[in-house]
Amino acid sequence: MQPLLSVLAISLSSIFIAPTAIAADTANYPDRPIKIVVPFPPGGSTDVLIRLIGPRLSTHLGQTIVVENKPGAAATVGADNVARSAPDGYTLLAASAHHTIAQAVLPTLNYRIDKSFAPIGTIAMVPNLVVVNSSLPAKNIAELVEQTKAEPDRFNYGSAGPGSAHHLIGEMFKLRTGAQLTHVPYAGSAPAVTGLLSDQVQVMFDTVPSALPHIQGGKTRALATTTAKRSSALADVPTLQESGLEGFDVGTWMGLVAPAGTPAVIVQRLNEALVAVVNDPAVQKQLLSQGIEPDASTSEALTQRINNEVTQFADLVKQANLKVE
Repeated sequence: MQPLLSVLAISLSSIFIAPTAIAADTANYPDRPIKIVVPFPPGGSTDVLIRLIGPRLSTHLGQTIVVENKPGAAATVGADNVARSAPDGYTLLAASAHHTIAQAVLPTLNYRIDKSFAPIGTIAMVPNLVVVNSSLPAKNIAELVEQTKAEPDRFNYGSAGPGSAHHLIGEMFKLRTGAQLTHVPYAGSAPAVTGLLSDQVQVMFDTVPSALPHIQGGKTRALATTTAKRSSALADVPTLQESGLEGFDVGTWMGLVAPAGTPAVIVQRLNEALVAVVNDPAVQKQLLSQGIEPDASTSEALTQRINNEVTQFADLVKQANLKVE
């Protein structure tokens, strides 16, 4: 009987000790390096952004920030990896609008962006633009829509591929305006831009950092910004809302999320550090110079954005009958 009582005593003691140990770990967080998984190849905008803020986050948190690239399957490989990681605050995902889109167009994912993660906060917003080849006579959105309706078989819009942000924003634009545009997918953003410059496609819903050099060089023309606010880099370009499309507010946000179940106190600690970094004037200046809008947010605000976009893009996929193979 004595051994059984001993085992029972040990088991009971462990029940009471475990919460204390967890609390201690939380109180000391972070006490080892933190890994941020970037679900894209090195050199892309998300990778550059995370490597910019990483050293500054390290300073605020007192621990090394390790950046690990895990690209593949429209950014879902890296997301799946983080979703299956321990919810202890030491493995984070550089999340973005690509993940809310993937949720809508790839229904067989092993995770859900709105259920499998604890949002930490937004870092930045990259506005998209309605950009046209400079040879196109349209000077505003109304003229563009009118021209596509007058010649419905002439106008194409390019994207970085099926299910990309360029693609879904383009389909959203078509539904809202009735514009007659044929989708032409490319294997990435750069080839799509080349297609726009060579007039293979006449329209693109490109990001500001990608489009800016060609706009400044006079090769393309920006007709509108897709986000609710104008781009700081192109302050004279109106938004789609100002162009008559009330409520049109879509862009490529970037932020950090942790695995679901991460203690709230850790999420709050990470959010405080992230907000401090993004609000640093030196960081803001560097982001704005690249056409990226600093956008520090609360955990709750990012949660709401993710939930809204999951619903918005799911509805869009149904309305437009989109299929991504």
